[in-house]
Amino acid sequence: MHFKLLQREKKYSGKIIDLVVDRLLYPSGNETIREIIEHPGGAVILSVFENNDILLVKQYRHPFGKEVIELPAGKLDKNEDPLLCAQRELREETGYAATQWSKLTSLYATPGFCNEILHIFLAQDIFPHELGNALEEGEASIQVIRIPIREAIAMIEREEIVDGKTIAGILLGARKLGIQ
Repeated sequence: MHFKLLQREKKYSGKIIDLVVDRLLYPSGNETIREIIEHPGGAVILSVFENNDILLVKQYRHPFGKEVIELPAGKLDKNEDPLLCAQRELREETGYAATQWSKLTSLYATPGFCNEILHIFLAQDIFPHELGNALEEGEASIQVIRIPIREAIAMIEREEIVDGKTIAGILLGARKLGIQ
């Protein structure tokens, strides 16, 4: 079912998101309003060492008022290639880099009200990077965690890892690598 756009109004333009309100016409003739968060998208990294350890980050997430365990990730700059963003974010958030990269998937984070697309990459052949850990002020408390991927899967099952992009990345990566 397609709607006819009657009016679009940008209500807010911020550092990370914009808020747009669309007035739409249903095929029935009824009108409705849709509030949309516009976001440039992001890149997510599942970095896997030779022994199948992975890197996670633990950081404070204000909307939940607590620390959340996640895969390293970051917002795309305008017109930025998602792979370049992933490579930058891995260096900045963890102090590591990788020589082998492959895309696992792209996903819609919250398609009911947001146009954010997250690109999830598998990074292998991991090594420390001398230009790493260039954190933004809000990321200064990030803790890097290195654990076996099987333990990360167990953390998902125990609901210790609850971030959607992290769950998708870990489970898809484990499947691609033949890890259960």
